[in-house]
Amino acid sequence: MEQKNRYPSGGPFFYQRSSLAGSPAVRTTETKGGCTRLRIALLSYRSNPYCGGQGIYVKYLSQSLAALGHKVDVISGEPYPDLDPGVRLIPMPGLNFYGYEKPVQAVKDRGLSSLTDVREYLGHLSGGFPEPLTFGRRASKYLLNHVLDYDLVHDNQSLSFGLLALTRRKIPLVTTVHHPITRDLRTALAGAQNWGLRLLIRRWHSFLWMQKKVAPRLPRVITVSASSKRDLIQDFKLDPKRVDVIHNGVDVKQFTPLPGIKKIPGRIMTTTSADVPLKGLAYLLEAVQGLQDEIPDINLTVLGKPKQDGPTRHLLKTLGLDSRVRFVNGLNTGELCREYAQSVMAVVPSLYEGFGLPAAEAMACGLPVVSTSGGALPEVVGDAGILVPPGNAPALARGIRAVFENHEYRQSLGSRGRERIKKLFTWELAAARTVRTYQKIMHPG
Repeated sequence: MEQKNRYPSGGPFFYQRSSLAGSPAVRTTETKGGCTRLRIALLSYRSNPYCGGQGIYVKYLSQSLAALGHKVDVISGEPYPDLDPGVRLIPMPGLNFYGYEKPVQAVKDRGLSSLTDVREYLGHLSGGFPEPLTFGRRASKYLLNHVLDYDLVHDNQSLSFGLLALTRRKIPLVTTVHHPITRDLRTALAGAQNWGLRLLIRRWHSFLWMQKKVAPRLPRVITVSASSKRDLIQDFKLDPKRVDVIHNGVDVKQFTPLPGIKKIPGRIMTTTSADVPLKGLAYLLEAVQGLQDEIPDINLTVLGKPKQDGPTRHLLKTLGLDSRVRFVNGLNTGELCREYAQSVMAVVPSLYEGFGLPAAEAMACGLPVVSTSGGALPEVVGDAGILVPPGNAPALARGIRAVFENHEYRQSLGSRGRERIKKLFTWELAAARTVRTYQKIMHPG
């Protein structure tokens, strides 16, 4: 079978086998200005730059590491990240089934040229999510063939069996786990209405079996909050001494107040995967419905894309909110900041967050935030926003009402929120702390 080209321009060049493959993992480092310049391979099995935290993490961490003088290659599956010009992308494409309406079309376009391709096809066909496994196989093969090109490997939450091949070769390895997906699984199962749906949910999350096996065997793990660290120790049985907490950052130069933009009366902004129960959008919709009589112009903008016949669309019809809710997606940073600037407040209704990037970005834009206390959100919001219990629509409504009712209070929350993000949650801080973790794994003891 003839295989069509999967790679962006120049891609096949990156897959040439190194003449040093199989050699011991002996590395050299360059120094510039007295600082060690590291050669870092940053792995990410999917890196959508416009939605989801992984693409954002890869973009800004790689950019900030490069700004510190390090050489960073991002090895990513599709969708590919939006990277700084100083960071090289090494594409690691799979079959990208989620880019096609039908799996058979992906196979026709890309072909099945390896056992890894076959495993990805069969895993997807049977209702699973094979990307972490198959990306790990491809990435580890590439890295073992280029063993002298990097000082260390930083994996972004694939937790794949392929990582263990790197540890066996004594290649320094750090892994970021944003939060254990076991939390998503439990919430999804609790909301499933029949045994058939629960079976499908369990099948899709079957990659967790691999992650639970791999995670305890990794030499060093980064996670993005104290809350996630507690959950990882509990759910993945990690050694607390090998887990470092490094908060995510926000680009406070891009995410900034836009004073020239006029507020839209009654506008609330939220960022959520619209049909994912863990994000709690249903509770926010119920809160908006309960407030529409006392706040006649209340309206909600959701950064997210619900399924046409999914639970969110059905709930909108049931609550009679179709005319008050609009959905936007695929926004670049400038467009997103404009949406924030037009809004009176941001609401984060999540039942659980490993970090809470939407809250941090809204605060950086000077927006008052009403947030649940699910997961790590209290670590991000602190005393600069309103915190309410998760899964509680009346509590969300009370928080929203308090912000709408008091202009001075709104202004105070917005100012305090931005100052908190500038002080505690920047990518420059995150990158510097990440380098300290790199040094721990490269120079143990």
